[in-house]
Amino acid sequence: MNNDLRIAQAATLEDIYTIAAKAGIAAEALEPYGKDKAKISQDFINSVKDRKDGKLILVTAITPTKAGEGKSTTTVGLADGLAQEGKNVMACLREPSLGPVFGLKGGATGGGYAQVVPMESINLHFTGDMHAITSCNNLIAAMLDNSLFQGNPLNIDPEKVVWKRCMDMNDRTLRDITIGQLKRTNGVERQDHFVITVATEVMAILCLSNDLKDFEERISRCIVAYTYDGKPVTVKDIDAAGAATVIMKEALKPNLVQTLEHTPVLVHGGPFANIAHGCNSVIATKLALKLADYVVTEAGFGADLGAEKFLDIKCRSANLKPNAVVIVATVRALKMHGGVDVADLETENVEAMLKGTENLQKHIESIQAFGVPYIVAINKFSKDTPAEVSALLNWCKENGYPVEEADGWANGGAGMRDLAKKVAEIVEGETHYAPIYDVNSSIEDKVNTIAKVVYGADGVEFSDLAKEKIEQYKAYGWDKLPVCMAKTQNSLSDDASLKGRPRGYNVHVKDISISAGAGFVVVYTGSILTMPGLPKVPAAVHMGVDEKGETYGLF
Repeated sequence: MNNDLRIAQAATLEDIYTIAAKAGIAAEALEPYGKDKAKISQDFINSVKDRKDGKLILVTAITPTKAGEGKSTTTVGLADGLAQEGKNVMACLREPSLGPVFGLKGGATGGGYAQVVPMESINLHFTGDMHAITSCNNLIAAMLDNSLFQGNPLNIDPEKVVWKRCMDMNDRTLRDITIGQLKRTNGVERQDHFVITVATEVMAILCLSNDLKDFEERISRCIVAYTYDGKPVTVKDIDAAGAATVIMKEALKPNLVQTLEHTPVLVHGGPFANIAHGCNSVIATKLALKLADYVVTEAGFGADLGAEKFLDIKCRSANLKPNAVVIVATVRALKMHGGVDVADLETENVEAMLKGTENLQKHIESIQAFGVPYIVAINKFSKDTPAEVSALLNWCKENGYPVEEADGWANGGAGMRDLAKKVAEIVEGETHYAPIYDVNSSIEDKVNTIAKVVYGADGVEFSDLAKEKIEQYKAYGWDKLPVCMAKTQNSLSDDASLKGRPRGYNVHVKDISISAGAGFVVVYTGSILTMPGLPKVPAAVHMGVDEKGETYGLF
């Protein structure tokens, strides 16, 4: 059986102007990057802003496991399934980060016959958005350190610099470094840090901005440091906002590509959901809603992370009203949540699978708390047995949970038509969407609500450092912002080793930070890292280019 890369390489892509025409995008609105991808002009975006919105469908999933869940595959397949049902549909996805592509997680363009293409380009350099974000972030860092070096006119305390450098690669050695060493002309010596590009506030701002002007206003508000007397210093204060916006001028334009079945897709922005807010850009989502009757998008990792942030942060900020949520589950992943080791997944085990449904049930309850209609999608794998699939279908039906099988990986849109029909029915019903917390309540109350309602925790324990910062944030009014939880993706709890549906535990908040430009407070729990490392055997060791000039090993 062909792997994802070979399937993508064998595909015949339509010219990007043909895809644009299918989406109702004028040819003159395109800024092509070769024959198969293009950016869309702001003038065109402005020209359609008064059109009626289509239906917004979010794809989320159970807690991730090594068995795989296939959320992006389901997103792409559902879009193709809706297209096969004759619907006017677009998909909106995040841009992959280079770090996970070469590390362990892999790319983010779907899989099998439910992929977005050109797969290699999207997973690597694409249209340069990630590079622009990296450069923007590091320009701000350089201008900040230059201000320190050039007499420190803003009275910045070098020990209270909070703006971190970044790179779009997994490199644990850069988490904690010392800069400005050896010579005075190298700058002020101080401790510094790197984060992965997708964890930066620049990425969050790109994804939450409405346009370039909004981006500049947001980036101006970003806090980069504090003075010796404790006052915040912003990007505007170091005169970096204009140059930062110049760097991001092209990156703010959404990218148009296609699925293997030539369904139009916007791929734009890519914050991780475990250390950032996990959703594609507001610009792309709003544009798709003006162009299509059905818009299928995704949010990273499980519903406790991506979906919660999509519904509590993105939809609140952008005034979006989701019409349906698709919760992806697999027999394999549920067996792991039921205690089965990854090496034994191909052995039929209905009992363990049913035990693992506790995890699925918690995610269903979380989506119900937001008042949005939903359906469970059973993403099929070839080794699933009829008994296991039947047992999962029966469990859903006995509990009154809408459910449908999804076979996009093997059969593309044709394998998703039953799910597409159900989703098309669901979105015609009423949605009672509402965020689960009042943004004006305290930081402690907001975190407690998420921990109890979405994670299933008993409560929250705040470190002394977190408590101290909460008091500081109140003075600046930052306590009235939404919260963006930084938590492991591998468990509903903040302990990655706890599978299934953990009970009887507290969430541990060790630190918080302010993203004043993005407009939220980041809350760090457990041992979450903002700069991942490579595994013992990175995916990169299996990659290369063959004698025909074709890539291999990319997945």
